[in-house]
Amino acid sequence: MSEPVLHAFLGRVTREDGRVPQPRVVAVSRDQTHRFSKVPAESITLVAGLGVLGDAHAGTLVQHRSRVRRDPNQPNLRQVHLLHAEVLDDARAMGYELGPGDLGENVLTADVDLLALPTGTLLDLGGPVVRLTGLRNPCAQINAFRAGLLKVVLSRTDGTPTNQPAPSTASTECATAPVIRKAGVMAVVERGGEVMTGQDITVTLPDSPHVPLAPV
Repeated sequence: MSEPVLHAFLGRVTREDGRVPQPRVVAVSRDQTHRFSKVPAESITLVAGLGVLGDAHAGTLVQHRSRVRRDPNQPNLRQVHLLHAEVLDDARAMGYELGPGDLGENVLTADVDLLALPTGTLLDLGGPVVRLTGLRNPCAQINAFRAGLLKVVLSRTDGTPTNQPAPSTASTECATAPVIRKAGVMAVVERGGEVMTGQDITVTLPDSPHVPLAPV
């Protein structure tokens, strides 16, 4: 993969010297119970094929309750939730103060355009490696956490923020709905290990042709 193509996925800010900032881990979080938000931690441990040690969503089969109700034997494509820290800036600009873990992510990142990465991208989080499986599908739970917050992470294709939840992943309309989802990405753990704040992120793109991330 050529450097210019890879750089297209890295960050939306370029340093004064013209160099692209190094993608990095900003914060990590986990929670043993099924709650909307997760608790920030000094570090988290990833387990290959399972997810985040001590997190309610770890497992080889689906753990998110809506998916368990639908089919408990589905493979768990949502072992790790990654979110770009830049969305917290967007939230602040719209009047919402959010911190690490508030939106339920396990890994908060900076200087990498997670949403633009293709399916199958590998992210080396300073040793542990995750493989991207799809987009988080913004749902009504986000508005239940903070009234109107959904519009920060969901917009129409023309860029207009919307508070109308995206169609369920069980719906035939989910993949074709005219919305832009900005609530982060989901991944599975390929190589385990400890993830800590400040660790560099290395992006490895899959072979072409690239398949855009879709809701999972």
